[in-house]
Amino acid sequence: MSAMFTVAQRDELREYVLRFAEADDRVVAGALVGSLATGGGDRYSDLDLTFGVADHVAVSVVLADMTNMLIRERDGIHLADLKVGPTIYRVFLLPGALQFDLSLTPAAQFRPAGPRFRLLFGETAAEEAAPAPPSRQTTFIPTPSVAAELFGWAVIYAIHARACVERGRMWQAEHYIGEVRDRALTMACLRLALPSVQARGFDDLPEDLLGRFSDTHVADVEPDALRSALAATVTALTREAADGNLATAEVISARLADLA
Repeated sequence: MSAMFTVAQRDELREYVLRFAEADDRVVAGALVGSLATGGGDRYSDLDLTFGVADHVAVSVVLADMTNMLIRERDGIHLADLKVGPTIYRVFLLPGALQFDLSLTPAAQFRPAGPRFRLLFGETAAEEAAPAPPSRQTTFIPTPSVAAELFGWAVIYAIHARACVERGRMWQAEHYIGEVRDRALTMACLRLALPSVQARGFDDLPEDLLGRFSDTHVADVEPDALRSALAATVTALTREAADGNLATAEVISARLADLA
């Protein structure tokens, strides 16, 4: 069974990535964001770091170099990407099921997107004279149509579900477990050439395959029932990833063993 990451391991990763970024002349600023930036966070919090990239350099080039470093030197697995305005977010799974969210923004637009932002080096860009109000659609994440992307987001939601249970956020945990199940079933539809949009192919999946999901529904919104449903859902998810011959299936399954 894979042991969950420790706070010390999370802190060590933060310092490692910061040293790497500060040694790169193309990275001109860096900040800690999320719950850990304001002295909050807990045992289950993931790590979020954001960096400003010199304006004459393509963000994608620096992101590729940092990705290669995390894969080569930290055994990271690239789970998913999300682009919001000028910022690219890339999510990694590290050993111990540690989620690391890395984001990069051109320096001219590198500024806090909210209160949970602590500058660690460099400078932020000047505030815009009249910043546009944030859109309610800004962080909408469409359901991907590629199995590897579905798998990546399902893993992210599984990690969030576990954290919600441990924090006593039961209804939020129930939501995330459903998101994991939905993506696992969508992966199966894609693999078997069934309609994958809005669950249209779910009922046409083979009975033995659907049987894997029989214990994935939450019987009661309380910790033990949620943990049981999450374990069954993660098991069904990783089995579907293996059946789909996804390259990361085996190692991710091992890292999520503590959840399953």
